[in-house]
Amino acid sequence: MVLTSNISVQKTLYEVLSVSEDATYDEIRAAYSVQKAWEVLRHPTSRAYYDKQLQSSRQSIEIIASEIQVGDMIVESAAGALELLYPCRCGDYFSITSGELSGMGIVVTGDGEEVEGLQASDSGSASVVLGCGSCSLKIRLVIDGTS
Repeated sequence: MVLTSNISVQKTLYEVLSVSEDATYDEIRAAYSVQKAWEVLRHPTSRAYYDKQLQSSRQSIEIIASEIQVGDMIVESAAGALELLYPCRCGDYFSITSGELSGMGIVVTGDGEEVEGLQASDSGSASVVLGCGSCSLKIRLVIDGTS
């Protein structure tokens, strides 16, 4: 007599997510995100819809309220660095520090009262988009190599 089993082999939820049974909440959550991504991307229709939404979100255009020059900005000295400020119509400021500009390859020289030199490292023109500290407005700071 041969005994047969009615037990079917089925994956556990841990196996579906590829985590161990003693996985932490964060490990399970991360694996769940991967599972959700697979559920969307494995079907051509849902993947095409997702790709269309992704492309659309990447094409959103930044609207620049205005373009300004370095001479339009207020210069303050703070902790050994210069901070360039421009007032926003909401009452707050657009700002950038000499350290941030330096990280972009833009050299800033001057004292705490005015900028003596501001130029792109390749001696060409450059621009930086600055966001207001409080609202959604953005401006473009145009930097000429001869400023």
